[in-house]
Amino acid sequence: MRKRALAAVAIVLAAAMAFGWSPGRRYWRAGKLLSALSHAHAAGAQAEAATDPLIEETLTVEGAGGSFRARIFRLREQPRGRGLIVAHGIHHEGMNERRMVPFARELARAGLVVMTPEMTDLADYRITRQGVHVIRDAATYLRGRHDIVEDAPVGLLGFSFAGGLSLVAAGRPSIRDRVAYVFSFGGHGDLPRALKYLCTGFEPRAPGAPADRPPHFRAPHDYGIAVILLGAADRLVPPDQVVALRHGIETFLRASQLTLVDMAQAHAAYNESKAIAATLPEPSATLMKMVNDRDTRALGERLLPIVSDVSLYPPSLSPEGSPPPSAPVFLLHGTDDTVIPAVETLLLARHLEAERVEVHSLLSGLITHAEVDKTAAATETWKLVRFWSLLLSE
Repeated sequence: MRKRALAAVAIVLAAAMAFGWSPGRRYWRAGKLLSALSHAHAAGAQAEAATDPLIEETLTVEGAGGSFRARIFRLREQPRGRGLIVAHGIHHEGMNERRMVPFARELARAGLVVMTPEMTDLADYRITRQGVHVIRDAATYLRGRHDIVEDAPVGLLGFSFAGGLSLVAAGRPSIRDRVAYVFSFGGHGDLPRALKYLCTGFEPRAPGAPADRPPHFRAPHDYGIAVILLGAADRLVPPDQVVALRHGIETFLRASQLTLVDMAQAHAAYNESKAIAATLPEPSATLMKMVNDRDTRALGERLLPIVSDVSLYPPSLSPEGSPPPSAPVFLLHGTDDTVIPAVETLLLARHLEAERVEVHSLLSGLITHAEVDKTAAATETWKLVRFWSLLLSE
């Protein structure tokens, strides 16, 4: 059904372009961006580079917050284009994440100069200030590449928790006036609030909801709670058990990520995480068993007291606890997201609007958590294509 919906929208857009409708090409390109997100895989991503009219540059940037690797995608025949930073979410592949690479290429084919920086902390499943520093420094670097980038502010686009970090970075004084827009795809507004949801399953109250309405329960994703445990492992087990426990959790998380691209590898990684659990002493063994059993309730009870610790998750990691950006903000969220609930976008939009920030938001049934991966009607597809097209018009 989802493929038929995308195909129907594609036919309409092709006809519109044939009759000279000026936004048609932008909408068509937006549809291709969605296709890149939903159908990307490692082999295809590697194969297309050889025949693509793109230049891909891998480099190391020396930023104010330290050095980091990055990749730049741009059209070979285009002298200069508008700059865009695309920040990956929590994923061990970092800037090589196999859905993000073809997505970045598609953005480059649309005429943008796309830079994908590597945030090593996020690649190690940790949410820290390093992500904010890298996004800020990447924007500064790309803005200064006058050989390939137009003399204009650059855009920021972040997936998952990098969506919230991109908003934080956009409010930093050094780049606040140099950002064209910020696009958060499935991001958070308040990090501790989002993590509390993962620990309890109870979503924050939506703006305008009656005060006497019971909290809405939505079973949280086991991936998110495992990420919290990874970061808090040193607070739950003796020092000599931390490394082994984190290795087991990382193996489980890798298995979860592989389910999107290779089920055989996913099963192998999951079996490895179970084998690691069998070698651990207590209390690590019990915690690792909870992870493998996807017992989010038991893990959540242990982690709930930790997620409010400001030494782990300071306000500077949350858009609602940081200076707001001056640029327009685009917030896109899956209605049934079980990693970062969609109500985070509603609450964040209300907060930014109160700060007089221009906000465009969409909750879509076509996406889950920062990925196009759901059956939906053609109307939902059209709404999503239209929203993505706004990115190409900025």
